[in-house]
Amino acid sequence: MSKDGSKQTPETVIQIRRCACVVKGGRRFSFTALVVVGDKEGRVGWGYGKAIEVPLAVDKAVKQANRSMIKTNIIENTVPHEVVGRFGSARVLLLPARPGTGIIAGAGVRAVVEAAGITDIYTKSRGSNNPINVVKATIDGLSKLRTRDDIARLRGVEV
Repeated sequence: MSKDGSKQTPETVIQIRRCACVVKGGRRFSFTALVVVGDKEGRVGWGYGKAIEVPLAVDKAVKQANRSMIKTNIIENTVPHEVVGRFGSARVLLLPARPGTGIIAGAGVRAVVEAAGITDIYTKSRGSNNPINVVKATIDGLSKLRTRDDIARLRGVEV
C-alpha cells in the first residue's frame, strides 16, 4: 500500500523520448515517458507523462496510468476469443493460445498483456508501429473481450 492507500502496481516503461525547445540561450530539453501498469489479474492501464527530467515524467505517467485502468476478461491465462483492437491506423490482433505457448508479441503489446496477467497469447500488429498507438490499440482490444457468461447475461439466456 502506498501513502494514499492505493495498491502499488508494477510499472513498465515502454518508451522515453527527448524533446528540444530552442530558446534564445540554446536548447531546452524535456522528456516524455510512456508507461503501462497492471496488477497481473486482469486490470491494466497506460499513461503518458512529460517533464524536464526522466523520473518526473515517469511518475506523471504512472499516476495517469493508475487513473486510466480498465478491467479485462482473462480465461485460463489467455484471452477468451479472437479480437482486433484499433486506434488510429494501428491494428492489433489478439488470439487465444494453448497453455505453454507464451507471449508471442512485440514490445508494446507484450508490455500490456504481461501487465494484464496474460501468459499465453498470439498477437499481430498491423498498420502504425508507433508505440503509443500500438499500446492504445492493445488496450482497446482487451476492453472488447467478453466471456460466455457476459454474452448470455446480455442476451437474457442461460448457458
